[in-house]
Amino acid sequence: MEASMSPAGLDKEQIFGIAEKEMEYRVELFNKITHTCFNKCVDNRYKESELNMGENSCIDRCVSKYWQVTNLIGQLLGSGKPAM
Repeated sequence: MEASMSPAGLDKEQIFGIAEKEMEYRVELFNKITHTCFNKCVDNRYKESELNMGENSCIDRCVSKYWQVTNLIGQLLGSGKPAM
């Protein structure tokens, strides 16, 4: 085995490429969650400078549900089982 190869058989360029794609995916996911939950939970007529309790609660639930679904889809796709 070459010194520059990792145990998985990937070289540094491949590892950095995978890490870069993962980072791009995470940024895209964050942006989608932010956009979706903000539009769903925050009234577009801003009355206060801070989020109120209802908006905070809505955003918390929205992000939690979005994250659960994302993880579920990832598990289904990773396991090779068909999605139901």
